[in-house]
Amino acid sequence: KILYGCGLRGIECARLRNKDVDFALNQIIIRNSKGYKDRITMLPSAIVNQLKLHLRYTKRIHEKDLHEGFGSVELPYALARKYKNVDKSWQWQFVFPSYQLSVDPRSGITRRHHIHLNSLNRAIRKTVKLCKISKRVTSHTFRHSFATHLLESGYDIRTIQELLGHKNVKTTM
Repeated sequence: KILYGCGLRGIECARLRNKDVDFALNQIIIRNSKGYKDRITMLPSAIVNQLKLHLRYTKRIHEKDLHEGFGSVELPYALARKYKNVDKSWQWQFVFPSYQLSVDPRSGITRRHHIHLNSLNRAIRKTVKLCKISKRVTSHTFRHSFATHLLESGYDIRTIQELLGHKNVKTTM
């Protein structure tokens, strides 16, 4: 629902952090995306309640990890050095955490990373099969559908370009 409702790339969805979901403004901030750029996209009201339920569930997972002596995530740049224990704060956790803890090969720290893109794609394939859809569907199909439906609803191409994070309008077209 987030892939379609927000026009996210698969990897953007996987890397999404709690602090980047803004329920008050109904928007999601995509950080360090393709081309190392940030952008803002819409958060449809139709998915807000389900997303809040999901976040309550993942918060319990995080609290359990903290209780067991884990609960940290890798932070961008030098934030971990600058702000002590921010790597264990709820806002920096991933919206879609991995199902299991793993050892970070660079630091040797056991932490919960975000869901792997392969897991996301496998879930999409499984759902497509269950729904008996004969066409090829990928995470990018939802992104294309998002753009197409906005265009059909009267949004101008420049707005869609911004929401998708395209540098060139020709890519959007």
